[in-house]
Amino acid sequence: MATVHIPSLMQKMTDGKQTVEVEGSTVRRIIDNLDEAYPGMKERLVADNKVKPNISVAVDGVVTSMGMLEKVREESEVFFLPAIGGGAG
Repeated sequence: MATVHIPSLMQKMTDGKQTVEVEGSTVRRIIDNLDEAYPGMKERLVADNKVKPNISVAVDGVVTSMGMLEKVREESEVFFLPAIGGGAG
């Protein structure tokens, strides 16, 4: 199972767990299974069948442009990263 790193603002949904083990061969499956184990997670991560624009997904240290279609291996690490606001412009 992939190791999913939970953003700090969502850890209350996982009983304070920073990481959880989740099955899935794509980011979409990971999110679906994460939501099954921790209801409400999908709502926080997905809009219009896409990862929300204010969240980046990294699989094995690489931020993906494939979004929900990104492949995930059984030993992968998946990170959901909230967007960081820009500085002065």
